[in-house]
Amino acid sequence: MEAIRYVADTLLWLLTLAFLLRLLLQWVRADFRDPVADVVVRVTNWLVLPLRRLLPPLRKIDTATVVALAAVAAAREALLLALFGHYGIPWAALPRLTAQDLVEMVLRVYLFALLLYWLSSALSPGGHGPGLRLLSQLCEPILRPVRRLIPPIGQIDFSVLWVSILIGALLVLVR
Repeated sequence: MEAIRYVADTLLWLLTLAFLLRLLLQWVRADFRDPVADVVVRVTNWLVLPLRRLLPPLRKIDTATVVALAAVAAAREALLLALFGHYGIPWAALPRLTAQDLVEMVLRVYLFALLLYWLSSALSPGGHGPGLRLLSQLCEPILRPVRRLIPPIGQIDFSVLWVSILIGALLVLVR
């Protein structure tokens, strides 16, 4: 039974991650011609495209992707609660649990993205691999304000460190 729980949790987590990445990449106006972004779009199109026929975008927000992400995340939470035998938790708590899980997932995605961004810039400055430009487009909007407050010292940029510390503190608060 534990193996079934693990497989279900992992697959649903990856699916939720794909929808979350699609939304984050849309918000930062990333280049969707990147191979990594193309994979994210192809994995999530099965739900987003039908929802787009029903839900028009609100200004710059793709409501279909937001609803798809919320639906997949809520389904994951509900299935995990059922698989782990938490039948006593009221269904009214499901939106709060889903929102908390999504906030934690966003923070972890950015923490991991910042680590990859820092490693790629340290090991291969100016590198041109698949996903590196996408990583830059994802991380730069949150690093820019910190760089204005704390400029790089010589060749060393501490903005990734400071943002990572802030994300770590936010993760502690979310839990």
